[in-house]
Amino acid sequence: MSEAEPLSLGQLSVWQDIRSLPDARRHEPNNAVAWPLPRGVDAPQVRAAVRAIAARHPSLRTRYDIRDADAPGQLPPDADCQDALPAIEDTSAAPAGLAAELAREPFDLSGQHGWRARLLTRSGIPSHLLFVKHHIAADAWAQELLHQDFRQALTDPGQLSPLPPGPADLAAEQHSAAGLRRQAAALDHWSRLLDRAPTAGLPRPADAAGGVVQGTLHSGPARPAAQAVAERARVSVASVVLAAYVRSVARMCGTDALLVQLMSANRFGGRWKNLVTSMNQWVPALIEAARNDDLVKLADAVHWSSLGAVRHGMHDVTAVAALRARMPGAPEAACAFNYVAVPDRAPLDALPHREPAPAHPPVLTWEEPFTTIGPRCYARALESDDALTVRLTAKDLGQEWCAALLWDLHESLLTAAGSH
Repeated sequence: MSEAEPLSLGQLSVWQDIRSLPDARRHEPNNAVAWPLPRGVDAPQVRAAVRAIAARHPSLRTRYDIRDADAPGQLPPDADCQDALPAIEDTSAAPAGLAAELAREPFDLSGQHGWRARLLTRSGIPSHLLFVKHHIAADAWAQELLHQDFRQALTDPGQLSPLPPGPADLAAEQHSAAGLRRQAAALDHWSRLLDRAPTAGLPRPADAAGGVVQGTLHSGPARPAAQAVAERARVSVASVVLAAYVRSVARMCGTDALLVQLMSANRFGGRWKNLVTSMNQWVPALIEAARNDDLVKLADAVHWSSLGAVRHGMHDVTAVAALRARMPGAPEAACAFNYVAVPDRAPLDALPHREPAPAHPPVLTWEEPFTTIGPRCYARALESDDALTVRLTAKDLGQEWCAALLWDLHESLLTAAGSH
C-alpha cells in the first residue's frame, strides 16, 4: 500500500462522524442524485463524460488508509477509475428512487472510490445519470461542481476550466505553519464560547425517548418573506432563516442566549472554492437575545455571530473533542443549522427546458430519515426558485414538538415580512 497522507480537516470531520457506525448504518454518509441527460446523447458520450470528471478530480480517485481509526489517511489518487458505468433499463420507476436505492449500498473506503454511477435508459435511450457519492468524497457544493463539469463534458469538453487542486493539496496547506496558527485560533474560539454558553436545551418528552423524527416544511410564501426581511436587515436570507429558527428554539428552551452549531462551507473564494471534496465543518456560534420578537434586529445579530463563527470554520475536530474532555460540563449546542449553498448553475442550451413551477402553499410532510448522523436538532434550509424548504431531523423530541418548531419558524418569517 502506498504511503498515506493526512486527511484534510473536512475529511477528518466526516471520518469522525462515521468511524463508529455499525454495519447496518454504513450507508448513511451516502447521497444520491439523478441528473437528467440532454436529448440526443448516446451511451458512449455519457461514459466518456463520466471518465472525464473522474480523471479531472482527484477526490473521485482517492482511497483511504483507515487501518488505524485514530490516524486515518488518504492514499495518493489512483491513476485511473475503473467504473464501467453499467446501464439500468427501466420504464416505470422514478429516477430519484432508483438513485436512492443505489445509495443504500455502503462504500468500502479502503478498497473503493467514494462514488458510483449508473446510466438509466428508457427503451434503450439514455435518460438520466444516477450518481451516488460518499460525503468524504464531495459535499453539496462539490456535488454541484461535478454536475456542472459533467454537463460541460457532455456538450463541450474543450471548455472545461483548468485542472483544480485535490484534497491532499488542501490538507498540506492546512498543516502548514500558517494553517496550524489558524487551527489554534479556531480552538481558542471554541474554548471561549463553551466557557460562556448556557446549558439550557430542548425538552425531551418521555414518549419520544430514543426516537428520531424528520419533518420537511416546504413553503412558497416563506421565500419572499425571508427575502423581504433580508433586504430590511441588509443581511443574507440564510441569516434571516437562521434567526427565525433560533428564535423558535430559544422560546422552547426558555433562554435568551443560545449555543448553535452552524455548518461552515469553508469555501470563501481563492484556490479552494471549487475544490471537489468535503469541506463542511460544524462551528459554534453564541446568539444573544435569541427570543427577540424583532426579527430584523435578531437577523442582524445572527449575521455578526455567524461571521465570527465561520472565520474559524477550518478546525481539527479531534482537538475540539480533547478540549471538551478538559471542560467537564461544557454545554452541547441546543440546535444546529445548515443553509445549503451550491454554486450558480450556468444555463446550457442542451438541457431540457423547464417552465417555472407555481408557488407552493406551505405544507409539512414527514419522512423516514435516510441518515441520523449529526446533532440532535438539525435544520437544513434550502432556497429554490419557487419555495423555501426547511428539513428538521430531531432526536428525542417527537413529531408534536418538531412540528411546533417548524410552524413557529414559518410564522416568524411571514409576520416579520408583513410588519414595518
